[in-house]
Amino acid sequence: MSRSDEVLERASMTLERARERHGAVAPRARRRREAEVLRRVGRIAAADLAIIVAALVVGWFVPLGLGGAMVVMALLIAATLLFGLMPVTREVAVEQLVQAPLKSLPSQTERWLATQRPALPAPAIGLADSIGVRLDTLSTQLAGLNELEPAAAEVRKLVGEQLPELIRGYQRVPEPLRRVERNGRTPDQQLVDGLKVIDGEIAAMTEQLAQGDLDSLATRERFLQIKYQGEE
Repeated sequence: MSRSDEVLERASMTLERARERHGAVAPRARRRREAEVLRRVGRIAAADLAIIVAALVVGWFVPLGLGGAMVVMALLIAATLLFGLMPVTREVAVEQLVQAPLKSLPSQTERWLATQRPALPAPAIGLADSIGVRLDTLSTQLAGLNELEPAAAEVRKLVGEQLPELIRGYQRVPEPLRRVERNGRTPDQQLVDGLKVIDGEIAAMTEQLAQGDLDSLATRERFLQIKYQGEE
């Protein structure tokens, strides 16, 4: 195989991996947006219906007239704007992840991780998306796992503690220093390397849970060689 053929093959493999990742992330993001739109529409419809019913009840006893109709219209507009702009779901605080039930921990961590994307360097965003997909899969694997299982503690430690601490540690580094090399690596590179390790660990956990190999999951040695933050 010639040098040019090798380059083309590597480029093709890279493009294929990118397409696979995008194909996994895009439907999940689209489903989230569609669910948010439906919840917004539902809240607006419920509020407007309540206003209309209240207006009909009041109008049954007291004629509303033009002024009353204008008030009802104003209330409808206000309710539509209020519930249309109000966040559908409350933002997940990182402190909540430690206390979250095991079954909902991956989904809550995924929601929290999605809000951190704007603060991540470009190379880390793709890894964050990949981790989000793995967390989505992990949620289904945890359905039958008992909170008291040693394996549950391993999942909670990685997903609810180590992943958030890695990202928060990076964010504590002043922005001008994130691309300054120290001990051979920049904080940006440390973050990317750490996310790669966590991405692989979650993939391994999901596979072991799917196989019912809880003993292997509980006793598997883990050492994340990650520096959570650079020195100021």
